[in-house]
Amino acid sequence: MYGNAAGRLVEERKSWRKKHPFGFVARPSKNADGSPNIMNWECSIPGKKGTPWEGGHYKLRMIFQHDYPFRPPKCIFEPPLFHPNVFPSGTVGLSLLDARKDWRPSITIKQILLGIQYLLNEPNAEDPAQEEACTIYCENRLEYEKRVRAQARTMRQQ
Repeated sequence: MYGNAAGRLVEERKSWRKKHPFGFVARPSKNADGSPNIMNWECSIPGKKGTPWEGGHYKLRMIFQHDYPFRPPKCIFEPPLFHPNVFPSGTVGLSLLDARKDWRPSITIKQILLGIQYLLNEPNAEDPAQEEACTIYCENRLEYEKRVRAQARTMRQQ
């Protein structure tokens, strides 16, 4: 049922374990019986140094469908973040993750996570997913950065 998707994800996991960006985490979640669920990954994205996001580690779930890599995974911050391009549900709004926009089957998990890290500090105000965060980002950058820094403090790695 998930043959092609699972095969691709097994290869991505091998590649990730050999080499991945410092501070990032990406691994399959566990099923109730303790076996890995290759279609559901638990990830963590570090806040980039020199940005208001620095110091935080942002937990993200990647959910893959049977037609991956021909359709992108759904990426959800858990808990949801205060950010112009993160829906109140935690779902990331990024053109890279949109099959009708910039998604390509050659995009890797590493590229997705790096793209999301970049989006954290470089929101796309032209395509908001969270109205309050977008309004504050556009109208009062100091207040926006203050709220982001407060969020980063609560998201420090334990």
